Amino acid sequence: MEYIYYPLGYLMKWCHEFVGNYGLAIILFTLMTKIVMLPLSIWVHKNSIKIVKIQPEVNFLKAKYYGDMERIADEEAKLHKREKYNPLISIIPLAVQIILLLGVVYIIKAPLTHIFHLTEDTCRVLADAIGADLKEGQLSIVRAVLDGTITSDMFTGEAADAIGLISTLKLDFLGFSLDRVPSEVWGIYTIVPIIAAGSAYLLCYVQNVANVIQAEQTKLNKYGMTALSVGLSLYLGFFVYTGVALYWVASNILAIVQQLILNAAINPKKYVDYEALEKSREELQKIRDLDGGKKDAEYRANAKREKEDYKRFFKIVNKHLVIYSERSGFYKYYEALIAGLLKKSNIVIHYVTNDPNDAIFDMAKENTRIRPYYIGQRKLITLMMRMDADIVVMTTPDLQTYYIKRSLVRKDVEYIYAPHDMMSVHMGFRKGALDNFDTVFCTGPHVAREVRETEKVYGLPEKTLVEFGYPLAEKLENSYNTSAKSGNFVKEILIAPSWQEDNLLDSCVDKLIEGLMADGTHLTVRPHPEYSKRYPEKLALLTERYKDVPDEKLTFELDFTTNKSIYSSDLLITDWSGIAYEFAFATKKPVLFVNTKMKVENPEWEKLGITPAEIYLRKEVGVALEKDELDGVKAAADELLSSADKYREKIDELKTAHLYSYGTAGDVGVKYILGRLSQKQKENKNK
Repeated sequence: MEYIYYPLGYLMKWCHEFVGNYGLAIILFTLMTKIVMLPLSIWVHKNSIKIVKIQPEVNFLKAKYYGDMERIADEEAKLHKREKYNPLISIIPLAVQIILLLGVVYIIKAPLTHIFHLTEDTCRVLADAIGADLKEGQLSIVRAVLDGTITSDMFTGEAADAIGLISTLKLDFLGFSLDRVPSEVWGIYTIVPIIAAGSAYLLCYVQNVANVIQAEQTKLNKYGMTALSVGLSLYLGFFVYTGVALYWVASNILAIVQQLILNAAINPKKYVDYEALEKSREELQKIRDLDGGKKDAEYRANAKREKEDYKRFFKIVNKHLVIYSERSGFYKYYEALIAGLLKKSNIVIHYVTNDPNDAIFDMAKENTRIRPYYIGQRKLITLMMRMDADIVVMTTPDLQTYYIKRSLVRKDVEYIYAPHDMMSVHMGFRKGALDNFDTVFCTGPHVAREVRETEKVYGLPEKTLVEFGYPLAEKLENSYNTSAKSGNFVKEILIAPSWQEDNLLDSCVDKLIEGLMADGTHLTVRPHPEYSKRYPEKLALLTERYKDVPDEKLTFELDFTTNKSIYSSDLLITDWSGIAYEFAFATKKPVLFVNTKMKVENPEWEKLGITPAEIYLRKEVGVALEKDELDGVKAAADELLSSADKYREKIDELKTAHLYSYGTAGDVGVKYILGRLSQKQKENKNK
């Protein structure tokens, strides 16, 4: 440290000679160090802008590879290299600040050596004259000179000359003596640590707002750092010289000024896309909020249960088939497949669900070949990374591109995408949603065309495509055919929108109800289950508006465990919901569509040159109105109701043309899975 103390001492000596006051000299010294460090501060400021500039990409990476820390670290390193960002640069100012603080402490403690450059022998002579221990500091000598305890008349040679130099050191500043330690003298000096803490708080406040990188930290980090800085300043302020506290306060104030100047000269807003940053934060937060909720007794019980199921899952070796379900309602998409596998084989089905109340747990009590596991969405991330089964079947797209990853343990796991609707997969899904599946169970020729064209356009390897169909449509039709038909003459109209942006409930439901309500007609409004879950306040306001309308005129169906309204309705009105085709194919009745904003998850869908099924099927199963044509909704509904017989045969033909293997109840999928498991077993024996 001697190599640090001496040059700083010379700088302090010059500052003192220039202003003639020790307090002002400390402030000038602080300003000079800030000027000297300005190139470093600019460098750090630019470096901070770089990391915030790429933060949207970093956040999207963390969301995309959530849980795969090694992959995230590798991708971040690539971004840092691309932007020439060095994370260690931010440490340099802190290190320099600590060194400067230690230097100031020592210079103030030993001004005879580092400001006046007196020899050790001269200092010892002066110390002996007042009976002081030179190792404890030189300020007692300065104080003795200033209060006249020792004078130049008492010494000769260098010691006498030294008295003259020391007498020029004015330790008083704004009513405080800079050689005092507050914890030793108390009184008015107790305000010194408070001032130091106040300046630290002010600096933290400004940096939390203006510092390009600090402003992007979490509230916990911001407030934690503020509390630490203020607490440390308050505590140390009691035990250091007042001169050191003055340096601390001056440094904080000048740091604020410097930050504002740097922001004005190199404005981060010119380099950082804050809109993209906010979107990336929201995307990452969606992942972090998985399994969110109050950590009450139920949460803790489920967490314990999840831990036990997780261990149980990996205790079982040679798992052949795993089915993943997001929640209880998704069982209907696997029902035919599971029934066929249980009937035609002795295979054990490992059923992983995110829903602790999934009906599969009750079903498993009746069939021991179904092994259910409750795994929350966050824990699912690591479970999927450790997956050790032969085949995984899932209705969730975005494998590998979102939070669910392919196995890091086994590279030969076959991932099968099973459909959860009858629509197209290239517009309503994100780009690349099915790219990382090995096999796709296709609902119909339209899906096969879209997958093959996607592979061609983006140069992807060919997947195995299975002409699976959509067994749920068969079940719905059978249920409708066996359901009791109403004998009254009241026309039943069902309004069942999607939950996407600009859906019917948000954009025009009042106009629909007003236009359709008439004698001999009963309206049922069935919100999408996701809308009910996400926007309960909106739904409550809607039902409140119509609370005085008799039930025989209008009903809100909020029980989503039943499909009663689908089977009993004569006409369905929807926007872009897949329920349109479930209704039409099951009942052979027409649908009235309202052209709200189309749900487009993949902005590049038009590259394939294929019109999505949800667009071209509209005119086949009914008619579509624009929102500004709803004055004529009653006439359009009446026309469709009167043309029901015309649509019956047309929809029946469309159903078998649109869907593969209709009437086989998923047998094609069962046959494929059993065949692949048999093939994998043979391959393993030959290894």
